[in-house]
Amino acid sequence: MDRDELIIQVKQEYADLASKDSQITTVNEAGNEISSEAYYEELLGKVLDGITKGRFDQFKSGTEIVEAVANNKTKYCI
Repeated sequence: MDRDELIIQVKQEYADLASKDSQITTVNEAGNEISSEAYYEELLGKVLDGITKGRFDQFKSGTEIVEAVANNKTKYCI
């Protein structure tokens, strides 16, 4: 799939997740407590960087990327 299309889809997926979890706080990699919106924004930036670098070229949709990253952040250098 075209990287630009994947970026659009991934942005929408993370926006949907952030809106569903809007009242939840989590702990980021640095150990700081942050809002779910900030967490997803941080994650989105890393995934978008990966898409730009071709790390997700084998995926067919943004949903597949979001699910793969959720299941194995280490594998995708997130």
